[in-house]
Amino acid sequence: MKSAMSPTASWLASIRTLPPEERARQIQRLSLDEQEALLYDWPTWARPNQLTPPGNWFVWLVLAGRGWGKTRAGAEFANAEAKRLPGSRGALVAETPAQARDVMVELGESSILAISHPKSRPLYEPSKRRLTWPNGTTATIYSAFEYEELRGPQHHWAWVDELAKFTHVQEAWDNLMLGLRLPPHARACVTTTPRPISVIKNLLKDPTTHVTRGSTYENLANLSGAFRNTVLKRYEGTRLGRQELNAEVLEDVPGALWTHAMLDKLRVARPAAETIRRVVVAVDPSGGSDDSAAEEDRTDEQGITVQALLQDGTAVVLADNSCHLSPDGWGKAAVKAAIDNQADCIVAEKNFGGDMVEHVIQTAAKALDVIVRVVLVNASRGKIQRAEPVAALYEQNRVKHAGIFPELEDQLCNFTPQGYVGDTSPDRGDAAIWGLTELMLGPPAPTYAGMDSSQISRTWGPQWDRFGSRNGPTARYGRR
Repeated sequence: MKSAMSPTASWLASIRTLPPEERARQIQRLSLDEQEALLYDWPTWARPNQLTPPGNWFVWLVLAGRGWGKTRAGAEFANAEAKRLPGSRGALVAETPAQARDVMVELGESSILAISHPKSRPLYEPSKRRLTWPNGTTATIYSAFEYEELRGPQHHWAWVDELAKFTHVQEAWDNLMLGLRLPPHARACVTTTPRPISVIKNLLKDPTTHVTRGSTYENLANLSGAFRNTVLKRYEGTRLGRQELNAEVLEDVPGALWTHAMLDKLRVARPAAETIRRVVVAVDPSGGSDDSAAEEDRTDEQGITVQALLQDGTAVVLADNSCHLSPDGWGKAAVKAAIDNQADCIVAEKNFGGDMVEHVIQTAAKALDVIVRVVLVNASRGKIQRAEPVAALYEQNRVKHAGIFPELEDQLCNFTPQGYVGDTSPDRGDAAIWGLTELMLGPPAPTYAGMDSSQISRTWGPQWDRFGSRNGPTARYGRR
């Protein structure tokens, strides 16, 4: 181990100010050990706003666009805190255990293991959800879905990735903050693409928060040419692009039928099976081609959402499985959503394509060896006329969301009495509106073999077994 005054250490301190050409010449003069030390010296390669800021802040909030380098900044923060406080305890929090493992810890060039020098790399024990550094520092992986696990432990530091998309965002954040209390100076780094949810807004107002904002365009040199030429071109200048690329926290549209604040108050856990009366999958087809098509031939997404009617008469949006696929692809996605959620029918708009829509779904069902019931609906009224009664159900607290569905919710919040003001077609929003209309505003539920749909839902298990193996390739469900 070289001392702090070794040639390598002093050289690292000076090379950061050199022009790229001179830096390259200096690197050629280094030994292999010195080059390795340089490779893992984050301040040498980072942009200034990616470095942990000075000061007495409690939360470092990194609001940045896709591809800005948020994950690298968070991983370097965690690594630096682990080394700064030997024997300390850290928390690594993501929406799911898989996302924490794959993005924050193990996989990818920006994960903690990837950016750590081999001589100081932490030991990763997946079964214990734990990282252990050579100096005795440990970090435990937590999931926002299991936020109760954050209730007891205390921590010196924490890294939270993509906070704005957490399903149980407030519960996870509150439990983490209450345990972030160990001296000498507990603090957290939050790396996220912004959304106008309460937690983010409150952090922006908090004087103990240090805010770093960043745009995707700051890191173009490290992004693929395909991303620059296709993704950026497709979304720049749009409302979605302002949020996902420029990292703007976009406020609600004045007079919108839905607001993010309204939706934040309507979040619930996924309902238990015995409380569900009916489930429907709703499809708003674009009739489009997949993403491999030429740009001029591309169409909007296919909205695919899952809604449940509960025994108490309220409804819950369970999932947003929207996609941008070929007819075969979106047809199978809709049928799989019905299978996974044990839906009694698929509701689909027939204006675009007419009988073609039902044909696509039934062809997909046949390929998956299941039977589905398709309910075709006709958009005889405009989008806003269809949306307003459903928005009223939300205002009456009769519709909830089992989680956060960012793209769907952003579309809902762009419906106004004067029209839809989003940049693209609201396929996700239209699908959810169709599904909720079927469950709560449509005609009475159909009957099968003397049973109404609520009875079918309650006796799903026996029917499922009757039509085939629950997990086998010949599993069948629905009306035979």
